[in-house]
Amino acid sequence: MYKIQTLNKISAQGLSLFPADRYTIGSDLSDADAILVRSADLHEMTLDATVSAIARAGAGVNNIPIAQCTQKGIVVFNTPGANANAVAELVLLGLLASSRPIIRGAAWEKSLIGHGDEIPKMVEKGKSQFVGPEIKGKTLGIIGLGAIGSIVANGVLALGMDVIGYDPFLTKEAAAKLDPRMLTTTNLNDVYEKSDYLSLHVPQTPDTKHMISSESIALMKHGVRIMNFSRAGLVDTASLVAALEAGKVACYVTDFGDEKLLQTENAICLPHLGASTPEAEENCAYMAVNQIVDFLEQGNIVNSVNFPKITLDAGQAAQRFTITALGNADFEAQIRKAISGITALVAKTRDTVSYAIVEVSAAIDTHAISGIDGLVGIRVCR
Repeated sequence: MYKIQTLNKISAQGLSLFPADRYTIGSDLSDADAILVRSADLHEMTLDATVSAIARAGAGVNNIPIAQCTQKGIVVFNTPGANANAVAELVLLGLLASSRPIIRGAAWEKSLIGHGDEIPKMVEKGKSQFVGPEIKGKTLGIIGLGAIGSIVANGVLALGMDVIGYDPFLTKEAAAKLDPRMLTTTNLNDVYEKSDYLSLHVPQTPDTKHMISSESIALMKHGVRIMNFSRAGLVDTASLVAALEAGKVACYVTDFGDEKLLQTENAICLPHLGASTPEAEENCAYMAVNQIVDFLEQGNIVNSVNFPKITLDAGQAAQRFTITALGNADFEAQIRKAISGITALVAKTRDTVSYAIVEVSAAIDTHAISGIDGLVGIRVCR
């Protein structure tokens, strides 16, 4: 039996995909083969030596110690695109809320409770304080045109906006999903300079941290409105607050609030609700569970953030196992030299991580395999 530890509430529909005759699932299991997680922080957690995979039901993996997992040969999966529509819908809501002060207006009207029949007249008299511009004909700049950014782009084009996008890592698959009416640029400053609205859809890396700073804000139009539903660290809060107070930035909408932002007028802070729809939770769970099952039973890896993408169709061999090594420039050749009776072998390397799926005609003692440099582990699938 495979043992799967869940560190957060995972969609029951997703968990039901684990074959009941081969999997035990629980939040308090020890010696787990794999971990399913959403937001729980694993950085301070001691991982059981038996753990060979961690699947994050979501795209971001900041809560997982990737480097540590890599050194231990633990494959870390995420579920890119599974919650993309849910996040994109929230971005569109944030875009409209940044332009029309509907949240503040609704709170103001709620404050009129107790005035009875006078409320309609009070609303007519006070509604002028909640005027905001239409988005039609304005330009939205999108930084990052992946699964979420592309949905946002297509959505606002349908609402009559113009779009300029920047993504130096745009894949052919993602580009094919973009509406041909949108403009793309290889110069990030073009996005800053031409946008009436700006939406961030990139991971936080050393290159993207504080990409919204006093320097980049200075390039933007006066009265720009910014949406950040990606990562808090993309924005330098002090610079952003100063720009809000000066009116350079008309509104900032994010689901990464903090003490200072909550005190700042025209900053709209929402709970982190991007993936908080039943559909997104189910989609993430489905993808995570399928990836874990395929890995544990076949050794296949899809959507890993630290291991190479690799699959091998199941054959009729007596035994299938996987091999992981670090810093081995002669990985496949060493495997073929160390193991006899190989009927199928696929090996790939990503950065310093080399990984292979091997099938042999007769079962062998994998503990006896030697002569593979940087060997981290060998795991028998069947």
